[in-house]
Amino acid sequence: MSTFLFDQTIFGPVISRRLGISLGINLLPNDSKLCSFDCIYCECGWNPEKGTVKAILPTRIEVKAQLREKLTAMKSAGELPDVITFAGNGEPTMHPDFAGIMDDTLLIRNEICPNARIAVLSNSTMLHKSKVVEALKKVDDNILKLDSGITATIKLLDQPVGRFNLPTVVENLKKFDGQLIIQTMFIRGKFKEATIDNTTEIELAAWIALLQQIRPKLVMIYTIARDTPANDLRKVSEEELDTIAARVIKETGLEVQVNG
Repeated sequence: MSTFLFDQTIFGPVISRRLGISLGINLLPNDSKLCSFDCIYCECGWNPEKGTVKAILPTRIEVKAQLREKLTAMKSAGELPDVITFAGNGEPTMHPDFAGIMDDTLLIRNEICPNARIAVLSNSTMLHKSKVVEALKKVDDNILKLDSGITATIKLLDQPVGRFNLPTVVENLKKFDGQLIIQTMFIRGKFKEATIDNTTEIELAAWIALLQQIRPKLVMIYTIARDTPANDLRKVSEEELDTIAARVIKETGLEVQVNG
């Protein structure tokens, strides 16, 4: 299936099914992915083979200047965004100046569009870095991925690059004391002869048990809406997502947002 890359550092605004009118910030290369996961459902496609692409990241100065310019133009046009979202071609917290860029973004947001939220879409793999954690604690919508409560399923769905330890990730998520949003992709299909379905009873029980430990302020559940690099994947119906949401609410009391 066809996928796409974001070819600008500041992109959009776009209409996000989760966040509203979103102005995006891509801290990764504009011509390739850079990510600590290689998710089989990623709309940006597969990670490039190691050593084939030189990752050129935007500098902190460039991000600051481009963000100020874009928001100033949007304000003049009376079209300010609902949210400024760190997303793009991979994992934004991998940028070495992520914490500093976040400080710049908050400063510019407060100056030009104080009603806009700041959101970060992260795969939770950089939470061993204290500067990343402290930066994420400053944002309005700290959205962190947890696609399963079972390590083997995460390795199949998310294809971690390098070592991955689920208990460590959960402990890192607990550092936020509930000031985070857990985001989970529900999906079915096949990949490399393996069957994928993280909606089964075993899967849901394990995932909900981790939600009980983490106690996020919100759980976002969704399914695929765009093309994926792996071909044999199927979306989960909105009715099924609603059923999962109702179970989470009943068993945990957590708030759940469904995005079909």
